[in-house]
Amino acid sequence: MPTGDRSEARKRAHAAGLYPVPLNEGRSRNMQANRRSNTKPEVVLRSSLHRLGYRYRKDLLLRLPDGVKVRPDIVFTARRVAVFVDGCFWHFCPVHGRKPAVNDWYWSPKLMRNVERDRTVNESLSSAGWTVVRIWEHETIETAVELVIDAVTLASNRSSTLVNPEADSGT
Repeated sequence: MPTGDRSEARKRAHAAGLYPVPLNEGRSRNMQANRRSNTKPEVVLRSSLHRLGYRYRKDLLLRLPDGVKVRPDIVFTARRVAVFVDGCFWHFCPVHGRKPAVNDWYWSPKLMRNVERDRTVNESLSSAGWTVVRIWEHETIETAVELVIDAVTLASNRSSTLVNPEADSGT
């Protein structure tokens, strides 16, 4: 969509009361610069995993049997592990999430929808046989890497047991 069209659409949405008018142009640029993918914590985690020899897909669209579509930040397709790196503000972190002081009428429902969507995605992925790993952006890289490696290792052990259930029986 050309920039002029976006600007007009934004003005119409403001006029209709669909979302608040930015406090100033700087705030507007700041909000527009927020990324959906390739955030700094996500890139650092991917780099660390890659350095350790792990291979994965990033931002892969998964269409689940119950109709839910989701794009985990990191996906180990063969092991069916989906990793999300959640921002403290956007996903209402219990440690750092805070109630917005300005335009609460807009932000509170939006953030609660994000939390509810996360819950729905977790349930859908789990029921489809996926392991879900959610990492807060404030977690140390060491902790994040450990969580992912543990999940991938557990999924690998589970899948090798399913592939060859008699492997440990000595037959």
